[in-house]
Amino acid sequence: MWFARLNEELKLLGYEQSKNDYSLFLKKTLDHIIIVAIYVDDIIVTGSDEAGITHFKEHLHSTFSIKDLGLLNYFLGIEISHLPTGILMTRKKFTRELLQDCPLTLTKLAKTPLPTTFKLHVDVGDPYPDPELYRCLVGKLNFLSHTRPDLSFAVQALSQFMHHPLLPHIQALTHVLSYISHTQGQGILLKATDQLTLQAYSDSDWASCPNTRRSITGYVLLLGNSPVSWKSKKQSTNSKSSSEAEYRAMAATALETTWLVRLLQELGVSHLQRVALNCDNMSAIHIGKNPVFHEEQST
Repeated sequence: MWFARLNEELKLLGYEQSKNDYSLFLKKTLDHIIIVAIYVDDIIVTGSDEAGITHFKEHLHSTFSIKDLGLLNYFLGIEISHLPTGILMTRKKFTRELLQDCPLTLTKLAKTPLPTTFKLHVDVGDPYPDPELYRCLVGKLNFLSHTRPDLSFAVQALSQFMHHPLLPHIQALTHVLSYISHTQGQGILLKATDQLTLQAYSDSDWASCPNTRRSITGYVLLLGNSPVSWKSKKQSTNSKSSSEAEYRAMAATALETTWLVRLLQELGVSHLQRVALNCDNMSAIHIGKNPVFHEEQST
C-alpha cells in the first residue's frame, strides 16, 4: 500500500516507472534526467537537474515528511565512499559486526574463499550440532556477497546445505570467514569514465556438484571496468558435455546482458557498442554462432 501511494505521487510529478526495474522511476526532459530508486521507504535520487531534484525533495517532504540525509554515504548497509577515481561500495561495518559475533575460530589465514579442490557432499560427515548458527552465518554471507563478487561461488555452495549442515560444511564456512577476516576492506569500485562499454564474461564448471552431477554457471558483466552484475548458480538440469554446460552458461549471461542493455537505455546510455560475450570454450562458441543448433541445445 505504501508503494502504491508513493507510485501515485511520483506519477503526478511526471515520473515514469521503469519497465525493466519496477523500483526505478525516471523523469526525462530534452536536457536533463532525474533517477529515483526506491527500496521500501529508503530512496536514492540522482540526476543532472539540481533544481528538479530540490523540487522533488521539497514535494516529498511536504507530502510525507521525509528526512533528507544529503550526499549518499550509506544505503541498506552499503557504505559509499566518493573518490577522485569513482565511487567505492563496501560493507566494512557489517563485516566487522559479522566477525565479532562469530563464535568460530578464525585465526588461520585463508587466501581464497574456498580451497580450489574442495568438494562439499550432502551425506559425508557427522551432523553439525548447531544448525541455526550455520544458517545465520550463511544468510549473512548472502547479504555480504552483494558487494563481494569473489564470494559468489562459495556462498552458493554453502547455501545448498542449510537444511542439514554437516561438520565438513561448517569447516568450509570457517574457511570462508577466515578469508573474509583478512579481506574486510574489499568492495566494488565504480570507476568514473566517459568510455562506457559493456562486457560479459561467462564460464561453467561441468558436472562439478558431487551430489547431483550438475554444472555451475558463472558470469560477470563489466560496465567500463567495473562489475555491475554477477552470479554463480547451479544449473537446473544435467549437461551431457562441457560444451553443453558452457552453452547454458552463455545463454544465462545473454539473458542478463539483454536486460542490462535495456535498463541502461532507459537511463540514457544509448551509445553502447555491440556487447562482447566472452567464453573460453570453442565448441560452445561454434554452437552459439550456428543458429541451426540453437533449438537442439535449448531442449
